[in-house]
Amino acid sequence: MKLGRLNHVGVAVPSIADAVAHYRAVLGADDITDPFDIPEQGVKVCFVNTPGAGTQIELIQPLSEASPIHGFLARNPLGGQHHICFEVPDIAQARDWFEGQGKRILGPTRIGAHGTPIFFVHPKDMLGQLTEIMETPHGH
Repeated sequence: MKLGRLNHVGVAVPSIADAVAHYRAVLGADDITDPFDIPEQGVKVCFVNTPGAGTQIELIQPLSEASPIHGFLARNPLGGQHHICFEVPDIAQARDWFEGQGKRILGPTRIGAHGTPIFFVHPKDMLGQLTEIMETPHGH
């Protein structure tokens, strides 16, 4: 297993609409996807596409108080960096590799916002950073 491309940095926000306005006005972002809901994960997301390497900023808003993002925002009312996400060519192989090292996987492998399988590794096993591992989307 080798470190793959940094796909995105997840940023929890209380309002996607306000965050999009901020990225447009303050950072000049002009390539931002339309927001969409992921009900099974309790979130609404959109992606700010950065020029060059194709790395994105994932803006994440809770859909309800049951969302894990809601708890994060309760502790960080202004929002903030929630996770980083790296690509891997084979999600099952990557999961086996992390588990073989004794790393704690948070929940089952599931389909993420890019439509590919993902899982999260506990921050205490990743230098304090919640880390998403995602299978490289087809065509990349």
